[in-house]
Amino acid sequence: MENGFCIWLTGFSGSGKTTIAEKLVEHFKGSRYIETMDGDELRQGLSRDLGFSKEDRNEHNHRVIFCTKLLARNGVIVVVALISPYRETRAYAKEEIPNMMEVFVNAPIDICIERDPKGLYEQALAGEIKNFTGIDDPYEKPLDPDVTVDTHEETVEESVNKILDKARELGYLSGD
Repeated sequence: MENGFCIWLTGFSGSGKTTIAEKLVEHFKGSRYIETMDGDELRQGLSRDLGFSKEDRNEHNHRVIFCTKLLARNGVIVVVALISPYRETRAYAKEEIPNMMEVFVNAPIDICIERDPKGLYEQALAGEIKNFTGIDDPYEKPLDPDVTVDTHEETVEESVNKILDKARELGYLSGD
């Protein structure tokens, strides 16, 4: 059995985390076990009882960390696409999950607001959504991520290739 590992994508809503996760799944489909832990999807199941306070966000992240750890130790590549706004929580994830790489999906907030694929920024700016990351709740950028992808300057393929190159460099992928 090949070793599992985790690609943890963090960044603002609209930065491109889900798009990159989907491309990574496409890349490995049929050759490796791979699972995506997407924040929006998990909030409809695993964390449907949680809101968006700091405590609830941390609890949501801790649940994802627990599930990711179980999958990764059983040979699965786990792609986590989660805003995960707090450094402390991401540091905890790195402690708990063997072979985890932190990927900062970087796009300036104004670009994310412009993209606004779900209309969430519009609602947050109108005061209809409270504690929205980047509007009235902080996002703590990673200080030393394993990889930074600049989705406002590079194509999805370029971002995915940077992530795969880093996974090879870290020894998570052998003969990919």
